[in-house]
Amino acid sequence: MKADPSGVLVGTHFIDGDHAACEGALAAGCRFVAGYPITPSTEVVERFAARIPLVGGVFIQLEDEIASSIAIQGAVWGGKKVMTVTSGPGLSLMMEHIGLAAITECPCVFVDVQRGGPSTGLPTLPAQADMMQVKWGSHGDYEPIALSPNSPQECFDLMIKAFNLAEMYRVPVFFMMDEVVGHMTERVVIPPADQIEVVERRWTAKKPAEYRPYETNGNMVPDMVKAGDGYRIHITGLTHDERGYPSMTPATQDKLVRRLLNKIRLNADKLLDVREEHTEDADVTVISFGITSRVATAAVDDARAQGLKVGHARLVITWPFPAARIAALAERTKVFLVPELNMGQMVQEVERAVAGRAKVVSIPHAGGTVHEPETILAKIMEAAR
Repeated sequence: MKADPSGVLVGTHFIDGDHAACEGALAAGCRFVAGYPITPSTEVVERFAARIPLVGGVFIQLEDEIASSIAIQGAVWGGKKVMTVTSGPGLSLMMEHIGLAAITECPCVFVDVQRGGPSTGLPTLPAQADMMQVKWGSHGDYEPIALSPNSPQECFDLMIKAFNLAEMYRVPVFFMMDEVVGHMTERVVIPPADQIEVVERRWTAKKPAEYRPYETNGNMVPDMVKAGDGYRIHITGLTHDERGYPSMTPATQDKLVRRLLNKIRLNADKLLDVREEHTEDADVTVISFGITSRVATAAVDDARAQGLKVGHARLVITWPFPAARIAALAERTKVFLVPELNMGQMVQEVERAVAGRAKVVSIPHAGGTVHEPETILAKIMEAAR
């Protein structure tokens, strides 16, 4: 492997989604990863461990996912872009530290290569059943961002986007892969570093005596500093004021939590990423994400070849959920079909957004494999009658 001076492995490669995700993280400037091996995500950090010495970064294998999810947050305050990698059981262990990342506004990326569950479940087989966990898994009110790639190329491209969004909004960002996308091998084109848009961390321009770690200057997202640069910082999971000091009052809680929510909610239009095909004339619209979107595409193409007015809306950013866009589609779509590799999670968000203006049909799958295109096509045919 030959990388350019920035660490980007330029050229055309045939690699799997796990390896492509690693390359995307490196291209985005990630220089610290902590993790613990877990199927089917281990290949991401195996490649990172081999690649990171070439660009002066650090990979550390820790004793478990709990340690990994806190180590990355320490590295953030040391000035690094960071990531941890896991699958469902490990993600469950990380939940307390995900809440800590939310309240301390720690920019970081959590890669979740989903597998069948609950518990140990199906370690080597796919699912999409962690979608609600990344939204609601940790206690309290917070707004994460989540992206769902459907190919190795998107594992590279969207990983860069995930890091950019983490830096822009100072939130934990979830990269919701699954076993199939993680282990499929396809062509991945990696451009030169000067053709990749990378958002750098927004460092404060203030002098140490003027800086407050959670002062936002009206834009809802505080500037950052590095530990050791002479700034006074206090980072705590307790409700805190602009200095970062604990402030245990309802007024401080209200001000802090509203800002944590609003920096995402008030930018929902900027975080919209729904890839649509044929929705302009659709009586039936299939809504999907991740690997299921590739199966759904085949079913939609078959249905349109038979003359049916069927559209497809693929959710690339799944959180925040694109409720306004789905509501707009409900003005002309009669039936929404939602296939997903779980027993009905994101379909609940579709129902909420549609608000009774159209019929919403779940096409669940418990995981272990993907839907057959014929299963989705049969539901399309039924809905189009």
